[in-house]
Formats: sequence, C-alpha cells, structure tokens
Amino acid sequence: MTALRRNAVFLLACLLLVPKAYAWGPDGHRIVAELAQRHLSPAAEAQVERLLAPEHTGRLADVATWADDVQDDPSQQALWKATRAMHYINFANRDCDYQPPRDCRQGRCVVAGLQHYVAVLGDRNQSDAARREALKFVVHLVGDVHQPLHAGYRPDKGGNTYQVQFQGKGSNLHRVWDSGMLRTRGLDWQHYAQKLDARPMVALPPDGGTPFVAWAEESCRMTRDLYPDGHTVGASYLEAELPLAEQRLRQAGRRLAQLLNRTLG
Repeated sequence: MTALRRNAVFLLACLLLVPKAYAWGPDGHRIVAELAQRHLSPAAEAQVERLLAPEHTGRLADVATWADDVQDDPSQQALWKATRAMHYINFANRDCDYQPPRDCRQGRCVVAGLQHYVAVLGDRNQSDAARREALKFVVHLVGDVHQPLHAGYRPDKGGNTYQVQFQGKGSNLHRVWDSGMLRTRGLDWQHYAQKLDARPMVALPPDGGTPFVAWAEESCRMTRDLYPDGHTVGASYLEAELPLAEQRLRQAGRRLAQLLNRTLG
C-alpha cells in the first residue's frame, strides 16, 4: 500500500470515529421531553397517548431522539436529507436579528421547522400518521432551539470545529454542551429531570408573539459568551455555564408543555 493510500485510509477511519453532534445529546432531549410530560394538561396528554400508541408508548421521552435517529435508518434517508437543516439556525452576525431570507433560506432552519410541524400537529384534518411524525419533530426541535450552539453566528458549525480541552482530553465546544457538561452531574436522565423539576418554576422571557424566533434569538445571544479563554473547559467554566445549560433545559421543557397544551388541548 502506498503512503498516499495509507494516509487516505487513516483519514477515513478518523472521520468514521468522529461522534455525531446532537443538540443536548440523547439524555438532554429526554430530559426536556420528560419535563414537558410532567406539565401536560389532561387533554393534551390524552392526545399524546393516542398519537403515540402505534409507537407502543405514551411518553414523549421515548420519541425525543427520533428526529436524530432517522439519519441512521436507510429507509429514512430522504426524510433526513429534507429535515437535517431544521435542527439549527446560523445567524449572520452577533446581532442575532432573525431575517428569514438571509438566515432561513427556503425554510431550512429550526424556526421554520417548528412553524411547519406545529401547524401539522394542530391540524385535525391531517392523518394521525402525519400528526404523529409532527409531534416527534416538535418534541425534538424545541430541545434543539434551546441549545445555544444550535443558534450560533460563528462559522464553526455550532462549535463543532472549535477545539477545547475538557477533563484532560481533546473535544469540541458543541460536544461539551450537548452532553459533556450534563454528565458531570453523574445522574441518569430520569433522575436529572426529577432534580430539575423539583426546583422553583423557571422564568420565561417574553416572546413578543413570535415564540420560535424569540427562542432562537435568545440562544444566539447566549453564544457570545460561551467560548472559553484558552480553549480550556475547566472548573470555573462549568461553575458558570452548567447552570445556564440547565436553565435552557428547563425553559425548553416548560415551553414544550405550553406549546403542546395549546396545540393539542
């Protein structure tokens, strides 16, 4: 094997070993879903259970990662290709001012994704299958838009190419935010959700009547201060930023519950 071919094989192997970047990671998405489930109205919960019955569950947490999981399903590649850009939004600059023609071309961003799937979920003329798929997307995308690095303005793919040192190992800022920081609590997602839900109700900033836009702009503004000095995520960074990550999980859970109560109740 030539040196050039060996290098190509090595590079391909490295690429295959790079973990996928999920907003919050599976545990974070399940925490958001569980927090929402605990605050559904009886009418909304009945609708959730009815729509999810073919999935053999009535729990939002059981479908919270589905919108990411389809990328690994050969039969769902067309859906993944059509929706993968709906998991995030790239703002043009640190002003974080949403302008659809610039920031969400052809409806390919998390704001438009939420607008579309919430409309489908609330349309009783749609089939149960379409509304069930919409429910799974809504549960997931509400989590996505509250992860600050899914609404950034830097050309670093939401922190994926911003390298950091975390717990003595090389990582990237997105990976630290999607799961690394949360794991430092040493809790499984069920106990983490219980711990967060036991706290006083989280405050929700006003949304100005355009909630999905407001949520994305909130996340974007937060990213201004998330990049650690020296590319090192240490104890002081965790002390400052882990409470913010937990606040976003709690806000996402509360807002998801309110959204489902309005749409399904």
